[in-house]
Amino acid sequence: MYAVIDAGGKQTRVQVGERVDVELLSAGPGDDVSFKPKLLVDGDRIVAERAPLEASSVTGRVVGFAKGPKITGFTYKAKARGRRRYGHRQHYTTVEITSIDLPSEVSPSAAPRAAKKPSKAKTAAASKD
Repeated sequence: MYAVIDAGGKQTRVQVGERVDVELLSAGPGDDVSFKPKLLVDGDRIVAERAPLEASSVTGRVVGFAKGPKITGFTYKAKARGRRRYGHRQHYTTVEITSIDLPSEVSPSAAPRAAKKPSKAKTAAASKD
């Protein structure tokens, strides 16, 4: 079973026991954090409906913190001697996924939609033939 979670504006695919780096959280090491899944896949069963997803959750434990790669940039303005060199290094929280909770009773999908009635223009064209 795996889930797709939304953390820090980015979607990440996770499984139980996996360690993932998410955007920096305010929780400290050893704290439990919970995420709302966007999608759940359990074998052939795919859950993407709103009601079951709101009832489910993905739980993880904060393991530590990490830093991303150093990114350097340089900007300048021609003919004005304007130069600027800058760097950035993103901070991440490392989370170990401990459980993916899916409600045992998932409501069935909505009934299949009825076939659309053909428009009048199409029926008129078909009757002329």
